[in-house]
Amino acid sequence: MNLRIAVVEDDREISSILKELLESSGYECVQAFDGDEASRLLKNERFDMVLMDLMLPYKNGERLIGELRSRSETPVIVISAKSMMETKLDVLRLGADDYIIKPFDIDEVLVRIEVVLRRSGAFAARPVLEVGDLSMNTEENTVSANGGQVQLTAKEFMLLKLFMEHPQKVYTKAELYETVWNEVYYYEDNTINVHVSNLRSKLKKVSGKDHIETVWGIGYRLKGACQ
Repeated sequence: MNLRIAVVEDDREISSILKELLESSGYECVQAFDGDEASRLLKNERFDMVLMDLMLPYKNGERLIGELRSRSETPVIVISAKSMMETKLDVLRLGADDYIIKPFDIDEVLVRIEVVLRRSGAFAARPVLEVGDLSMNTEENTVSANGGQVQLTAKEFMLLKLFMEHPQKVYTKAELYETVWNEVYYYEDNTINVHVSNLRSKLKKVSGKDHIETVWGIGYRLKGACQ
């Protein structure tokens, strides 16, 4: 099951932008457009994170954070046009985990989400990753593509796990090498090329299509992740 994120935002255009960003990155997104709707949603459903505006109809974000913190440690990132440092500090004291000022950069929002989720342990608690027709069980070390089982080496499995955890991210060869091999990447060699090529071939053999995309001059990512 994908991580679930609630987007509490009364501006429907901004809410749609965030929803598209989250879903293209492999998250499940549920929207609320005013404070009362958000209050009911957060009481009745479980989420791994909440993205929340402060200026909401009927019940503001500060009250919602207070309600949530009275019963849950669910991570909250505030996304607000209020730029005063005093407001930011007050909201963080209430229990928000991060504060992003509008207008925001979507890449920054995605990185902030990943950082807060990792800090909360949400990624570690997610044994099954699903992106498109790819499914990975990190507890059983199994991978399927389009319903068929894919046999991977340990390094191939770790590479695919990185791609599936962050499906929009383009990984450089250095990032892949230093994360998977846990060694400093000093110079260009064929190690990454060979392992990514083998991973790509094994996935294609089972599913009949390419899953790994080469971004020339940069590195690799999941094919179609930004479409």
